[in-house]
Amino acid sequence: NYWETWIQENFGDAYNITLEFEPITRSDVLTSYSLLAASQDLPTILMEYDYPKLAQWAADGYLTTYDIDQFAQIAPTYYNRMVENDQIQYTEMNGERYFVLAERPYYNTNYTWVTMYRQDWLEQVGYDEYPTTWAEEKEMLQALVDAGICEHPYGGQMITGAGVDQNYAFRTYPQDELEWATYGDYAIPALGSDANREYIRRENEKYNLGYLDPEYYIIDLETAKANFVNGKTLLYSNYISADMDWVTAFYEQNPDGDLAVRISQNVVDEEAGTVPFAFRANNPFGMMIGFSSQASEDEIKAAMMYMEWMTLEDNLFTMQWGNEGEHYTLDENGLPVSVADYSGDKTQGYGNNKDYWCVTIEARNAGTIEDVIAMSSPKGIPEDFTQDIIDNYYAQVELFDAGYGVSDCNYSVVIESASEYQATLLSLYTEYRDQLTMCSPEEFDALYDELAQQYADAGYQEILDERAAAYEAGNTTKLPE
Repeated sequence: NYWETWIQENFGDAYNITLEFEPITRSDVLTSYSLLAASQDLPTILMEYDYPKLAQWAADGYLTTYDIDQFAQIAPTYYNRMVENDQIQYTEMNGERYFVLAERPYYNTNYTWVTMYRQDWLEQVGYDEYPTTWAEEKEMLQALVDAGICEHPYGGQMITGAGVDQNYAFRTYPQDELEWATYGDYAIPALGSDANREYIRRENEKYNLGYLDPEYYIIDLETAKANFVNGKTLLYSNYISADMDWVTAFYEQNPDGDLAVRISQNVVDEEAGTVPFAFRANNPFGMMIGFSSQASEDEIKAAMMYMEWMTLEDNLFTMQWGNEGEHYTLDENGLPVSVADYSGDKTQGYGNNKDYWCVTIEARNAGTIEDVIAMSSPKGIPEDFTQDIIDNYYAQVELFDAGYGVSDCNYSVVIESASEYQATLLSLYTEYRDQLTMCSPEEFDALYDELAQQYADAGYQEILDERAAAYEAGNTTKLPE
């Protein structure tokens, strides 16, 4: 595509470096890298957001250590930013240097992930805004069903991959630090924890009340998106960008439809025993980058040079925003505004070329947070969600400050059992989760205990024990005081 050619011409050709890009689906990243390693075809750069995945790749021998002084010499801008952001502490594991950390602006929130819902449907059944407690939400959902507006308002989607079932809203706050360090990691679902029990109990209730599609377990991502666009579900969640295809498609399909952003709120649902909008705060870094053990010294040096080049202001700006007059214009404050309907031969990749520049930073970052959101909110649609997303950002800052937004525990040693059992446990969890979702409420607790024990016996208990040992030895991060 145009942008890969642009990188090659402006970076690669200047340094006698050839770049090749290959897409890897994040939901299948562990399998993809395993197959690449087996065929001796690992990319020079291996990158992911999740510390446990990088730790697993290091344990499996996919990654090589590197000399941070050499990195500082080759990529001084990148290195100095890591120092300024206090990220050097995360670069080591088992006392050896494996990782380089990209920047994550505003990491204490998850503002780029939004849930949109049908405001027009709520108003049809007498609601001005989305309820904040489960009891009120159930009344609203039932009203939608009774009115014949939507048969299965929550729709649903198959359970698959790492990072599913984030149970932060169902935890007890302030959290117990040992429990957070053992059960808290989101990459491997915490079947057996109290928070996970209550999370799935809620899903079981939704299923038995009919709010989930009875066949949710065969609905993939694209089908779930299409169901929302076609008026079969109440809400849908995804990351914001100037071009959100499902939002654009929604208004094309529903010209009289009215969407709204569900705003986080600092509330405690005492009756349900939850903090409905508690969330997983991001790590204080974006992508974690490791270098392949199958790469040559020159290839690793070239990768470091690419990371530095992409970090330089002019290069990064062009990759993120494109060309002035084509992809963006400048507003009265001199800040870029994306052109929503660009359709030429220089179309940017998904998320404004993010797959190329996420090696250095997690989000487009120009001006204040209000400016950033204004530039990144969806364009070319009948409604402007900028202020709603800004409001959601500040609401999440309030939640974070109150202790309801917490980053997961990171370990400075390899959790060997996690590497050994993660794939098996993810597969088992999909099976067990569906059983628990679809069983009768009366059977739920006994079945949960039974399946949690099987899950523990399949390797999860070894992971918990090894994490606890790492915590007791001082080899983990800590909860903020």
